[in-house]
Amino acid sequence: MQFKDHFSGHAAAYGQFRPGYPPEIAQFLADASPTRSLALDLATGNGQAAVDLAGAFEQVLASDASAAQLAAAKPHPRVTYLRHGAECLPVRGASVDLVVAAQAAHWFDLARVHPEIRRVLRPQGLVAFFTYETLRVGPAFDALLDEFYSSVIGPYWPPERRHVEAGYATLDFPYSPIETPSFELITQWDLPRVIDYLGTWSAVVRFRAERGQDPLRAFAARARQVWPEDEVRRIRWPIHLRAGRVVPI
Repeated sequence: MQFKDHFSGHAAAYGQFRPGYPPEIAQFLADASPTRSLALDLATGNGQAAVDLAGAFEQVLASDASAAQLAAAKPHPRVTYLRHGAECLPVRGASVDLVVAAQAAHWFDLARVHPEIRRVLRPQGLVAFFTYETLRVGPAFDALLDEFYSSVIGPYWPPERRHVEAGYATLDFPYSPIETPSFELITQWDLPRVIDYLGTWSAVVRFRAERGQDPLRAFAARARQVWPEDEVRRIRWPIHLRAGRVVPI
């Protein structure tokens, strides 16, 4: 099974250090779905979005092509995990109320995924892709992080990252859009926790693999000058959500 796999090698860290999503997103999508019988989470990773959806849907199917990611996924009685790519799904046609891809749609071969989405969705079913921006903490830290993002690890970002930077506005999304509210992912972390999270970035992983050194060591030393390690701060990620329904062909 061939897929763009940037995370299997650190699936446990991904599950441990990636932030969760605001529960309001799952509730909004459930309210906009034709029924709450079945949701499908594509490229579920460690199942964060799937577990959120399970609070509002009777059943959630969560697919991912990575065995390592699924091994680290969060169990839930209403979530069934499938080792499968998004391009060819073992799901009945016209059976799904909601298809979601959380922080994952930029990795897809969308020319193959969109027909599958149309096939599995029931009439008036909903599609939702969402992604979050780079975290924001405060002016001093943010300036250091932006320099690290672009100048240090910038060459190591996969080309698909441009879609995240554009808030998914550049992704092919051939659906009739619905109006969506604004969401933010907000948490409270100390600096070591942030450094652990940055270690899950695909560009950091690639930098380590290709250069045999960890770019976060130098960054953490600079960051400690503006953020004491024992100080907990408010972290926020602006979220971009695109949602829509299938347009009849």
